[in-house]
Amino acid sequence: MSADISSDKKKQRPHDIQQMLSSTYWCPDINTNEVRKSIENSALVAGAFDERGQQVGFMRVVSDKVRFAYILDVVVREDCRGQGIATKMVRSAMAHPEMKDVHQWLLRTREASAVYSKIGFGPLDSPEKWMEIRKPRPDRSGFRG
Repeated sequence: MSADISSDKKKQRPHDIQQMLSSTYWCPDINTNEVRKSIENSALVAGAFDERGQQVGFMRVVSDKVRFAYILDVVVREDCRGQGIATKMVRSAMAHPEMKDVHQWLLRTREASAVYSKIGFGPLDSPEKWMEIRKPRPDRSGFRG
């Protein structure tokens, strides 16, 4: 399947993205309002669209567009996986003119390391220098964005 990639935030389909993301392990309870807000507040998004214009993939980037970019929410509709769509979206985001100055790209994955290593990602050089605060995900049932 050939997929066209678009970084136009207005072209993204939050309901379709919510359907894809809600089937993942990292955000099973995400709602459409959260998707809308995450698109709006991301430095860059990339959506994959099939020949009929249906959205079959999505990813987003949080970045200062100078030094640092974090890739997240990379998802491809289940019936379209294994066709290189995620790779195409990530490559598109990394090559985007707005991201040309970024020299440190990060992502986190539990099961797709092989996909990302083909693009050039590897383990952190110094994981002991990184720290995080991880809080329980708050109740989002009333989230309105």
